[in-house]
Amino acid sequence: MSEPLILGIETSCDETGVGIVRGTTLLADEIATSVALHARFGGVVPEVASRAHLEAMVPTIEQACKKAAIKLADVDAIAVTAGPGLAGALLVGVASAKALALALGKPIYGVNHLAAHVCVDQLEHGLLDQPSIAMLVSGGHSSLLLVPDVTQDIVALGQTIDDAAGEAFDKVARVLGLPFPGGPYIDEAALTGDPEAIAFPRGLTTPKDLAKHRFDVSFSGLKTAVARWVEREQREGNAVMVNDVAASFQEAVVDVLTRKAIDACLTHDVSTLLIGGGVAANSRLRKVAGERCAEHGISLRIPRTGLCTDNGAMVAALGSELMRRGRDASLLSFSSDSSMSVTSVVSP
Repeated sequence: MSEPLILGIETSCDETGVGIVRGTTLLADEIATSVALHARFGGVVPEVASRAHLEAMVPTIEQACKKAAIKLADVDAIAVTAGPGLAGALLVGVASAKALALALGKPIYGVNHLAAHVCVDQLEHGLLDQPSIAMLVSGGHSSLLLVPDVTQDIVALGQTIDDAAGEAFDKVARVLGLPFPGGPYIDEAALTGDPEAIAFPRGLTTPKDLAKHRFDVSFSGLKTAVARWVEREQREGNAVMVNDVAASFQEAVVDVLTRKAIDACLTHDVSTLLIGGGVAANSRLRKVAGERCAEHGISLRIPRTGLCTDNGAMVAALGSELMRRGRDASLLSFSSDSSMSVTSVVSP
């Protein structure tokens, strides 16, 4: 039997992503982004994102099919992000996927957005080691996961208790007068900054915090510390060295994330760490993670930057793995779930 041909749809936030995968081979990965529409608001506006998905859905599907040189009737199944994400945005993707599945008479998999971020690495580095530790860091999520089986067994070890890492990047970028989304601009500014210029706090790393939140992260206090530092410098008439602030802030985030990820690997005797999500594109995170993994004999897997951000390829990749392993498809009556737990890989 040939490997399954899967069309994946991702609409959890502001990216309309459509990917087509055959087995673990990526045939098409088309994205229509509405980020420019949100830039003037300094963050994603759910209603704007939902309307943008409606407008982009059909053209993006057509573009993906053209790129993969297939017809819709050729696909073996449809996969779609069922959650977590923005409620209205998810509804657009799920409704579109259901319409395709019904019209084509194909099975449908309503999959978990976070599990898809884990599975997408298989398109680049082959089948995932079992078990693995996955650290997912994005604008909406900061999660540390134990992954014995990406298709049905994911254990949440830790998560953010306030701001996600990507959210903190956006808020600090705004304080520094940098554009939205903040991650790439802080990364760029930090390249010529001093990461040791300012001793910003490392949240949830004291012995008392670790006793209760060993694998959790917190970036709200760090964000506030940056804002107060900038305000004080401006009040005293000093020039704010944006590059140094960016580098010092970024170093604090990267230090905490990598320290906790390595601890999770060592604690659970797992030799593979996978990093995914939009913040995984950060150059400093990649460098420090590589150094610390090498120091402890841990294999590091990070997808190329284009597969770190939200995309349809990751959804198709998970759908392909589910079908390859003979996992049950979703009922056509399944619902989207904006707060879907990572322990639920696929909607029943």
